[in-house]
Amino acid sequence: MKVGFIGTGSMGSILIESFLQSGALRPQEIIASNRTNSKIERLAEQYKGLSIAQSNTDVVLQSQIVFICVKPAEFTYVITEIKPVALPSQIIISITSPIMIAFLEQQLTSKIAKIIPSITNFMLSGATICIYGERMQREDMLQLERLLSYISEPIHVKEQFTRITSDISSCGPAFFAFLLQKFIDAAVEETGIDHAEANRLACEMLLGTGKLLTIGGFTPEQLQKRVAVPGGITEAGLRSMEKELVGVFNQLIRITHAKFDEDVGKVNLQQN
Repeated sequence: MKVGFIGTGSMGSILIESFLQSGALRPQEIIASNRTNSKIERLAEQYKGLSIAQSNTDVVLQSQIVFICVKPAEFTYVITEIKPVALPSQIIISITSPIMIAFLEQQLTSKIAKIIPSITNFMLSGATICIYGERMQREDMLQLERLLSYISEPIHVKEQFTRITSDISSCGPAFFAFLLQKFIDAAVEETGIDHAEANRLACEMLLGTGKLLTIGGFTPEQLQKRVAVPGGITEAGLRSMEKELVGVFNQLIRITHAKFDEDVGKVNLQQN
């Protein structure tokens, strides 16, 4: 099987390297194109056998599955370019959340899916959000999810929840890294602890917490109760956080959804 990638920017490269490092694909099974050749040349140099396509059309002509990993502003151009050569037997996958399944099915005769990867996939962890068009058959979904399972936990969602699932799975690592950074900075500022030591402790704590919440079987609520002894230090800290963080995440979700709606509007203008 040949898998193609149109676009090898940040997420395109993460997907390619994750598939290769996990053993899901061999370099000989990948062909990629990009506006800047240097990015693909670096990958091809690192992973001998990976093919550099001369055009986006070449990627589609030589692949059974194609991941389109470009920015919303570039998407309409890419679809127009590949439309004449895309086949009904192929699976065309967008990783660009503002691009709607309905638009792709109108433009292409291929089977259509949308996936939202995460930077956590680079560590063969985290989730991949999967959204399927009407032409995707059960065997197509299973084939795609088998591939994605090498680097993530594939989770099937409805397209109406694209943004919120992306907030949690794809944006979440940056949001919680920001919170962790603020925790570390405050520890240093308030106590004088060495920054590197605080950073190491905090990162190991987050890793362990993630394991407790996944393979450990804890829910977030159960974990808080397990750690917070009534009348103890943790409970006092949680009460403070409850007070100070009221509405923070609601506002965060409103902001990401507003930006998503803005991006969808821009894409719609390009398509009309």
